[in-house]
Amino acid sequence: MSWAVPPPPGIQPVPYYSQPMNTAYTPVSIRQGFGQAYQSPQQYSYNAPANPPQPSNTMPPSDQQQQQKFDWPQSVRNYVQRTFQASNEIPGIGREEKESRLKEIIRSEQERETMFTTNWDEMPLPQQLIQKERQQALMAAVNPTTTRSQTSSPAANSKKRKSSDFSESEQTNGSTVPWRSTKALSIEERVTKPASDKRLLMDGPLTGKSKFQKNAEKRLRRGDGGYQSSYRSPSPPPTSGPIVGLNTTLEKRYLRLTAAPKREDVRPEAILQQTLDLLKRKWRKENNYNYICDQFKSLRQDLTVQHIRNEFTVSVYEIHARIALEKGDLGEYNQCQTQLRALYRAGIKGNPIEFKAYRILYFIHTANRTALNDAIADLTTAEKEEPAVKHALNVRSALALGNYHKFFQLYLDVPNMGAYLMDMFIKRERLAALANMCKAFKPALKLRYVTEELAFESDAEAAQFIIDYDQELLEERDDHIVFLTGKAGQTFENARAQAFSRVDLKGQI
Repeated sequence: MSWAVPPPPGIQPVPYYSQPMNTAYTPVSIRQGFGQAYQSPQQYSYNAPANPPQPSNTMPPSDQQQQQKFDWPQSVRNYVQRTFQASNEIPGIGREEKESRLKEIIRSEQERETMFTTNWDEMPLPQQLIQKERQQALMAAVNPTTTRSQTSSPAANSKKRKSSDFSESEQTNGSTVPWRSTKALSIEERVTKPASDKRLLMDGPLTGKSKFQKNAEKRLRRGDGGYQSSYRSPSPPPTSGPIVGLNTTLEKRYLRLTAAPKREDVRPEAILQQTLDLLKRKWRKENNYNYICDQFKSLRQDLTVQHIRNEFTVSVYEIHARIALEKGDLGEYNQCQTQLRALYRAGIKGNPIEFKAYRILYFIHTANRTALNDAIADLTTAEKEEPAVKHALNVRSALALGNYHKFFQLYLDVPNMGAYLMDMFIKRERLAALANMCKAFKPALKLRYVTEELAFESDAEAAQFIIDYDQELLEERDDHIVFLTGKAGQTFENARAQAFSRVDLKGQI
């Protein structure tokens, strides 16, 4: 036997054997440098016929197609690599499912001849497509027709009492304020910026000078005698008594006082009453909270500098507090609540029972037990029997006893505008209730029971609340969907601990 080197391509060897000849080694090309990737040489197979009179070397078309090597685009190879990367793994989706879906995707693109034109970098991974299909099937089984988004008038079905629902007997000013609910604005839109010189300098363009250059210029001014002292003369002392405004402008922007107020810039009480009527009309028509909040702060400032403390003042603070509460602006609400406490203690008529109930719910939200006990101690026996105060005390009692069934029943029937305050801590109480359910009901619980107990508006809302924490906690049965409490215990224990760890305060009473 001779160990001959295979001839170069294009030269057919003389057949010596009936079987293909296999060489004892593979020729390797020399790599010119370390930066050059190694490429294996192309192998050539030689099939020699046993006898010359046998059929020709042509093979069936199917065999030729199998031996053809398809040149995959690099983007497809990267897509396959991303599919099996550990960082893209999704719990609950096995390798067989990913391989099967991957083959379907590539086969579909190959049949459409769009392998080179498809943007594989933006193509969803097979496990992502499988996860999306599972979620859609789950939500479809929950009967999404009962969701809140399909109702024609969400405001009509809401159990919350808005500020527009207060009658004339409940409002001191004797007029209806038809406020409507809109989405809460961001904190940047709620905060009014002071128009001081320092603020204007901060908002202006930068000069581009370094600290060293500024110090050098300051020393130069000292040497030239042009240095100007930064000392400011003290503000003039305030007048001995309250001023009476002379301004007749109905709308005026809020500006923080940096000096004694001038009579020309302050509106008298008669003009302020016209301003309040104008603001109520604009709020009904435009619903611009940023504008309304700025105007109410300016109105309150004019009342303060003129020492006006009467039923009209109480009416202004109560209306502003209700608007801020409806928009979720606890900072402005707390400022109004603080002033209202002082006005009520002075014997000025208003709605103290309503705002005492709000105060109790607020301290429940902030988990301030000391202030909550003080607020309860200030209540008289007659005040504790008022419906709004009695409801707030029942909420506190239900949470103290861990009776989440009673708590969510109280959440569905809140007097006045207390529901807006309860909305601020309803999520953490639902997490606490789910953690308790996972201990009491094992291994599974009907989703419908969770919906009714935790005061969700539909099964779809309850399912979405659960799968936001883990998508594997719901399972579809023959005629219903169950919540896998046996697997969800630790998940909701951690979520409850995180929810009760801190409270976001946007203002303090």
